[in-house]
Amino acid sequence: MTRSESLRSGHYARKQLCCSDPLIAWSHRRRYRVALDVIRGLRPTKLLDYGCGDGTLLAMLAEQPAIPVAIGAEVDRSQLDDCRARLSGCTNLKFVLVDELRHSGHQCSYDVIVCTEVLEHVIEVDSVLEHFDELLRPRGHLVISVPVETGLPLIIKQAARRAAGWRGLGDYPGNSPYTIPELFTALTAGARRKLHRPIHRYADRAGFPDHKGFNWMALKAALGRRFRIEATFGSPLALLPPHLSSQAWFIASKRSAAILHAESRS
Repeated sequence: MTRSESLRSGHYARKQLCCSDPLIAWSHRRRYRVALDVIRGLRPTKLLDYGCGDGTLLAMLAEQPAIPVAIGAEVDRSQLDDCRARLSGCTNLKFVLVDELRHSGHQCSYDVIVCTEVLEHVIEVDSVLEHFDELLRPRGHLVISVPVETGLPLIIKQAARRAAGWRGLGDYPGNSPYTIPELFTALTAGARRKLHRPIHRYADRAGFPDHKGFNWMALKAALGRRFRIEATFGSPLALLPPHLSSQAWFIASKRSAAILHAESRS
């Protein structure tokens, strides 16, 4: 299997990048292109893709090997086994369980952590951000993307997801319904507004929220309390701000312990 074939055979890549619907495919390709451009601009020597999924982003980075070491982390061992098998030819890629990142060898080890389309499915976001702070080297950077599920983009997305689900396309087999009050709240949400978030359960009782009720502005506020946000922008169209985009992006850098201590006392 060639490297390009390995990339296209990932389960997310098949549903998204290689989707038969050109709009879905274009939107996801733009998202990955933004990530690649940002990462290359930061020039990391050791990168962590937190929540790497099927390894699509890492496989794209490996096509132009400019990063000496890149590690993908996931909670699902079967996904990691699949990544290791498909991408075994990429010698600069390694895959670990998220729990393994708690080992001392990973602390202050990464100069760039990438986390794309993951935090909207996390219940305790603050604990994950704290973990990022522990994993980053001094002057390290975070590259985060999350879906915009508020305002005008929500209406467009819900309609597109419903249509795609009916057609069996993309990764939208279903669609969490909104009541009229819930929809109004999400359309007019600000950074401090809490939205109802359904929690789904795996067989082992581990929980995860879906996209419904995710507030990217609240995440930005939480991120700003721990990191210095250097850039905020949207995709797939670079000219539009996050409020009018499909995804919101953040580039954030690690703050020193002294700065955090001073701000906590002020």
